Amino acid sequence: RGLKFILVLLQSISDGERDEEHPNLIRVNALKAYEIALKKYHGWMLQKLFTGSVYALPYKSDLLKALEKGKEVKEEESIEKIHQFLMRVTPILDAIYEMYTKMNAELSYKA
Repeated sequence: RGLKFILVLLQSISDGERDEEHPNLIRVNALKAYEIALKKYHGWMLQKLFTGSVYALPYKSDLLKALEKGKEVKEEESIEKIHQFLMRVTPILDAIYEMYTKMNAELSYKA
């Protein structure tokens, strides 16, 4: 689930989804990833906690710099690297989820 959250977050950033009023924040991306990957597994309290925690997320520019191991790289270059990463990793995660489904191993309880 955590990997799915990360992939959806990175995909959302790669797709250019953003808050038009605050384009350097990744709240929109994180909330989308949470909605898709984790929310259904969390009870009311954890959902509220996550919603509040998005205000502590790094700026997009800081996240991209961290992904580049501190190097100064143009945002477009970082986004392209994310896109390439997603193209390689998404099929692997899809295969894992398919295996969980076939083995009926998906845990559905809420934390």
